[in-house]
Amino acid sequence: MKIAFIVGGFPTLSETFILNQITGLLDMGHDVEIFAQFNPEEKKVHPDIEKYQLMRRVHYFNIPHNKIKRILKAIFLIIKNFHKAPLKILKSLNVFRYGKNALSLRLLYILISFLDKKFDIIHCHFGPNGIIGAYLKEIGISGKLITTFHGYDMSTFIVNNGNNVYEKLFLNGNLFLPISDYWKRKLIRLGCDEKKIVVHRMGIDLEKFKFSGRMKQPGEPIKILTMGRLVEKKGHEYAIRAIAKVVRKYRNIEYLIAGDGSLTNKLEGLVQELGIEKHVKFSGAIEQNEVLKLYQQAHIFVLPSITASNGDQEGIPVVLMEAQATGLPVISTYHTGIPEVIVEGKSGFLVPEKDVDALAERLEYLIEHPELWPDMGRYGRKFVEEKYHIKKLNQNLIEIYQNLIEEKYE
Repeated sequence: MKIAFIVGGFPTLSETFILNQITGLLDMGHDVEIFAQFNPEEKKVHPDIEKYQLMRRVHYFNIPHNKIKRILKAIFLIIKNFHKAPLKILKSLNVFRYGKNALSLRLLYILISFLDKKFDIIHCHFGPNGIIGAYLKEIGISGKLITTFHGYDMSTFIVNNGNNVYEKLFLNGNLFLPISDYWKRKLIRLGCDEKKIVVHRMGIDLEKFKFSGRMKQPGEPIKILTMGRLVEKKGHEYAIRAIAKVVRKYRNIEYLIAGDGSLTNKLEGLVQELGIEKHVKFSGAIEQNEVLKLYQQAHIFVLPSITASNGDQEGIPVVLMEAQATGLPVISTYHTGIPEVIVEGKSGFLVPEKDVDALAERLEYLIEHPELWPDMGRYGRKFVEEKYHIKKLNQNLIEIYQNLIEEKYE
């Protein structure tokens, strides 16, 4: 099959779930091209980018920020490509139908990347890219249109743009793949045809995450790990406050926060304010090989996700799959689809959002009962193997593609 992925930034270290789909499809012999809004030019990239030489498969829309340059370049692109598809190019400039996407020339730039190409599947990750896909389909680009919904596209984006923002996408899209049952229910409430919805979860490559039963050695500090971007919805503040409570009773604790983001300075300041600098460390951004080491060194994993003040919400954080796959007992929150990846009382614990006391209590319980760690780890590993194994999920994705091409969903 020939498959196009429409994404935001690429390559993005925090979106390994998309990368795992792309590399999995390539491993199965399918032809994949990636269409990205921009290159985030991060200092660290996933090793699979080089291994699969993915940059050779990427097409950037390269839309100039400067209006004059954008117009001049657009004129050049129109002259150069008009003979290939005059009707499609004219449609992309229809301001009355496509509004600011046409007026800003954004749709034209995106369309140019797709000219001379035919795909069986156009797979858009995140709802806003799905909207672009819907426009392309309406203009005449071939391929069945699929949109995967993750997190911010089902929360902040809707808050900012209204409940009808996906109306055209729901009409023109062929299939919608929310990553959780939670998001499926919300898509239905927003007006999406339930017959066009299939829950398809993100997954991890279990071969990369070695399992080990957790045990505390005599005299060893209890190592607690959080991994994730330092942004509000990850709930780092509440984990730090909970740790401050726990260390009053248990001094032999090391808490590592791995990742970077806009809240770095604020969170470092909170640690100093609470006087727990000896117990809390920040690693900054980390590469994949470092990620694996940190999982293996930890005893307990914590990610207390919340709904951010701007409405932003998680999908299902991949780190919760990874942590369980390595054998870590986990603590998180009753937040969107997270209860679908943690089995309460079996592989970990869930607490209400922003409930520092409940978070501290669950941490203390695990600290006091290290004999539970191995069983919780084994349960979590087995659960992830059954539900979130990327190889199973990618095979299922191919079946979804084939069924869609064969019009079994219509």
